[in-house]
Amino acid sequence: MFPALETELKQEVGSHRPAELHRNPALDQKTLPDPYEDFMYHHLQYYGYFKAQRGSLPNSATHQSVWKNNPRYLLNSSLGERDDLILDTLQKEKLLWPTCLPSPVHNQIDAVSRDSLVLSSPLLRSRQLLYDDLNGVNPQLREPQDLFSFFSGRGPLQAPRWPIECEVIKENIHHIEWVPPEPEYFYQPTGNEKVPEIIGEEKGIVVYQLLSVPTKGSYFTSSRVGGKRGVIKEPTVMLQGPEDNTLLFESRFESGNLQKAVKVGTYEYELTLRTDLYTNKHTQWFYFRVQNTRKDVTYRFTIVNLLKPKSLYAVGMKPLMYSELDANIYNTGWKREGNEIKYYKNNTDDGQQPFYCLTWTIRFPHDQDTCFFAHFYPYTYSDLQCYLLSVANNPIQSQFCHLRTLCRSLAGNTVYLLTITNPSRTPEEAAAKKAVVLSARVHPGESNGSWIMKGFLDFILSNSPDAQLLRDLFVFKVVPMLNPDGVIVGNYRCSLAGRDLNRQYKTILKESFPCIWYTRNMIKRLLEEREVLLYCDFHGHSRKNNIFLYGCNNNDHKHWLHERVFPLMLSKNAPDKFSFQSCNFKVQKCKEGTGRVVMWRMGILNSYTMESTFCGSTLGSKRDTHFTTEDLKSLGYHVCDTLLDFCDPDQTKIHRYLIGSWVLEQVPDKQKRLRKILCSQTNHTIP
Repeated sequence: MFPALETELKQEVGSHRPAELHRNPALDQKTLPDPYEDFMYHHLQYYGYFKAQRGSLPNSATHQSVWKNNPRYLLNSSLGERDDLILDTLQKEKLLWPTCLPSPVHNQIDAVSRDSLVLSSPLLRSRQLLYDDLNGVNPQLREPQDLFSFFSGRGPLQAPRWPIECEVIKENIHHIEWVPPEPEYFYQPTGNEKVPEIIGEEKGIVVYQLLSVPTKGSYFTSSRVGGKRGVIKEPTVMLQGPEDNTLLFESRFESGNLQKAVKVGTYEYELTLRTDLYTNKHTQWFYFRVQNTRKDVTYRFTIVNLLKPKSLYAVGMKPLMYSELDANIYNTGWKREGNEIKYYKNNTDDGQQPFYCLTWTIRFPHDQDTCFFAHFYPYTYSDLQCYLLSVANNPIQSQFCHLRTLCRSLAGNTVYLLTITNPSRTPEEAAAKKAVVLSARVHPGESNGSWIMKGFLDFILSNSPDAQLLRDLFVFKVVPMLNPDGVIVGNYRCSLAGRDLNRQYKTILKESFPCIWYTRNMIKRLLEEREVLLYCDFHGHSRKNNIFLYGCNNNDHKHWLHERVFPLMLSKNAPDKFSFQSCNFKVQKCKEGTGRVVMWRMGILNSYTMESTFCGSTLGSKRDTHFTTEDLKSLGYHVCDTLLDFCDPDQTKIHRYLIGSWVLEQVPDKQKRLRKILCSQTNHTIP
């Protein structure tokens, strides 16, 4: 180091060093602060951005205004993870404090650390070069810092960003996770279900309506935390007194999508769902809240603008209901409820696309309760963030699960990428690992995918010997929520571009479809490094029961029927949930832009879409019962279990399942004896 520069720095440090350093003379003699950090510390300190200093220094208000207009620069990373910045009101609205975590984590979040103000070496070195113990320079560079910051255990989460047209209520919606103690059976139609005539708002009373909702013809322009600024209008009618039994509706929260409610009888309501933003279609998912309930009376709800001619509601599926009083008193969560369930064509004809109706009756368990209804178990973007934060704060899991930002969505929400693998002992061992790529929620209304993904993550991050073995064998690349914008606003199928992202995997439009573009390119780079053994994207299905896979059909005789082995193995490991007979391996022209087809054409032989029903099982011990979140999470475990079977060095199972898949393709069901004979011949070659 140049002597003059070293002397000047020592003098600068001596005059401006923080008080904490003066308490340790030995440290003062051995270390020097990072000049950049020292400059930034004093710069921000001067302008009053630290505790007990705001407003007491000159020009503070001016610079606070500049700070408010640049909220995305949190500065806790660039200042050595210092968390003692005071946030103004606007900045607080942009952060979601992790209230879902236990108190020890909150204590960790509140802790303040300034250890990084000083370096462990007196030399001013580049932060990009690595040094060994003998001060030798390793020619390898450090891992680059993320272009987009990722939350740490010492900082808050960034709150979801909404389109500026959307009104958002301030309260946080949280549901407990709970599994019913008894199976929830399908609804059995009696044949006497009422088909209500649609009355409409001309003869009814509009009790809830959202007016500032973008539709077809408009397009996404910008976003902000909390959505629309200004006074939040009250879209619900005001109660006339304690005897007024009108239900109060609300859906302006994460994943909610009720557009309008019309009271057409004392206890009857017609509901209109909001279409996917910036489109005029895709009404299937629903999630809304009701208040001011009355016990011991029968209510009827009818959703009047569904678009699919066929639905699982026609074959026994029940809506989900959640009671806050039940959750608080009995610790019970979402339950399948409803009677007189009927799915039928709307009797109104406006000369355009036909609509379909879903009607059901319900009896609320309590007076003056707050209840929610949903198409399926909600799993929001904030739920994912809380889960990932718990992983980041786990000292064991964080050693083999690295969380990064893959990209920002169209609205600026973070798309997270997890890399899960055990540290390798040698470079050769690391290079020999194959990769597995998993993703979910490209269709935001298919929350089934998030519950399967959660089950997978719970298992692969556990201390189970099988999980440790999988982490030794593979590098897992996981994108748990591909379409966070759609999840946040309550879309069923599209992103804020008004397009189905699972048809855009061939796109070159990085700005329009960033989540897909970056995912595809991440996988492309991964293929250059190592073999990708398996790709699977988790979805939900609205017309078929059970869980099944869509794959691709290879005409190469060398790999003939190979794509069917993993699904057939999975059906054996989860016989009461997974149906091999429902699997499909055709590559249709309309599916050329899907993830599974594009990844298959990129060279991933085992490329699948996993479809999970919104309803339940028709198989084995779970026949005619609805799936719970625990059932879906168990599929995440079974994916891991099947992966171990699939990679077993003993190829006996592979040969047996290859023969079994050929039998299922070629032999009629009635010839069971021939099937058993062929499946038992493990060394049989496929004709």
